[in-house]
Amino acid sequence: MVETSENTAVVIIGAGVAGLTLGNFLLRNGVDCIVLEKHSRAYVEQRQRAGTIDTFGVRMLRAWGLEEVLEGNPVAETEGVGFFLDGEALPVDFEDDDSESVFCPQQVLVRNLTNVFLREGGDLRYEAADVALTDLDSERPRVRYQDTDGSTKALTCDFVAGCDGDRGVSRASVPAGALTRHAHEYGYSWLSILADVPARPSGMAIHSRGLAGVIPRGAHASRLYLQCASDDTLAQWPDDRIWSELDARFGTPVASGPIIDKRLVPLRSVVHSPMSHGRLYLLGDAAHIVPPMSAKGIHLALHDAEVFARAVIRQAQKEDSSLLDSYSETCLRHIWNYQAFAAWITDLMHNAGDASYEGEFRKQTARAELERQFTSPAANRLFTEFMAGIN
Repeated sequence: MVETSENTAVVIIGAGVAGLTLGNFLLRNGVDCIVLEKHSRAYVEQRQRAGTIDTFGVRMLRAWGLEEVLEGNPVAETEGVGFFLDGEALPVDFEDDDSESVFCPQQVLVRNLTNVFLREGGDLRYEAADVALTDLDSERPRVRYQDTDGSTKALTCDFVAGCDGDRGVSRASVPAGALTRHAHEYGYSWLSILADVPARPSGMAIHSRGLAGVIPRGAHASRLYLQCASDDTLAQWPDDRIWSELDARFGTPVASGPIIDKRLVPLRSVVHSPMSHGRLYLLGDAAHIVPPMSAKGIHLALHDAEVFARAVIRQAQKEDSSLLDSYSETCLRHIWNYQAFAAWITDLMHNAGDASYEGEFRKQTARAELERQFTSPAANRLFTEFMAGIN
């Protein structure tokens, strides 16, 4: 079959938060781009994921003229969110004049970004199969894929933005040994459950049996979390056990109902360095993973998108490659700072409950730190921001 060739400035692999944010930034600044997504539009816009956009993200989107993508929030930002320690509800004050964070489920944010991108003439191609990246070390890399009609398309571009996640083709296209993987395994997993039930109560619970969470994902849907051993299997977690375990860890009855999906998520932190190879640049989960406890995945994806967009725009408008040359260094400095926060809050929240993980000494020091978070005004501001982030 004949191969069809096209040219563009940037090929973006992946239509998630990082890819669509980048696409909108470039489109609004006159830089041609094509977004390729292997899944259908319906699939992308319906997958349930966490979605708090912190103050940095809100202000960034406003600065780029994209405030409208923050609309469509089906759940009040901090309504009813609580924190439970050994079954006792502790007060969390969300009144912070400096915080502009909003709760916007990721599927809503992706849908809004998609609508704006297409409305303004963006080129977004769903169900792009067998994507292959070649000539990444050349001045004009190529991206080939199979279109929905079965034909093969070849895109020649200046840069490739890999925004297709931890298991995507972008990072897999980098030659072995070109990147260094830094990783930390926390030694336990989360059982992540999507349930067709309102989040009552809503919040996080620390208990000697382990951490638990009930987070709203819509007016009548919740994402539930239970800390479990890293070698647990789904067969060990029938529905009845899930509901009884949530009741025990919260110390109060949790609203129960049909369970739609459940999966085991090992908690880990990962950073790949550098975040580029030739003319391929990695963004979001393709370059780094933070544990869900930190609620900073969207923050890092948005930061990467802005740094890369400014670099490409500078190159296109002024033929100045300095920001592209420093892209990885700039992002990694920011990422390691947030990895430090992610490791701190993840260890704190889990050590304070389950002493079988790192022992009674670490449990008691974590409890002391938690008490400080609730009694020190300065520490409480940080903890409040974190609690708002996990909503």
